[in-house]
Amino acid sequence: MTAIYVMSLLFGLACGQAMSFCFPTEYMMHVERKECAYCLTINTTICAGYCMTRDINGKLFLPKYALSQDVCTYRDFLYKTVEIPGCPHHVTPYFSYPVAVSCKCGKCNTDYSDCIHEAIKTNDCTKPRKSDAVGVSI
Repeated sequence: MTAIYVMSLLFGLACGQAMSFCFPTEYMMHVERKECAYCLTINTTICAGYCMTRDINGKLFLPKYALSQDVCTYRDFLYKTVEIPGCPHHVTPYFSYPVAVSCKCGKCNTDYSDCIHEAIKTNDCTKPRKSDAVGVSI
């Protein structure tokens, strides 16, 4: 009985280490423009999670491209566009944002991802809030 328990524990640990837990996660963001009267609250999905990485001991002997680690990033995504309410006629009221459809562990692509970990900025409104209007897919 003990041998079966130990083997199942080791198998579970091995599978947990080999699998990545990177998937679309619900995210709420707030969008404002200083010219517009309202802040828009948008519910979207982003890629978040854990990707298995290994730190190499021989860093001094490898080129920099070999040292990059995998991150949880977009596999498939689409853009949605919403209209921020309360904007004057001379201001473009549209805001486009990505929606994660599927995610993967891979190299961070700066064409569509923020690959730098910075201090968390507040994601809050300073104006009255409106909920996400019906978006127009682009």
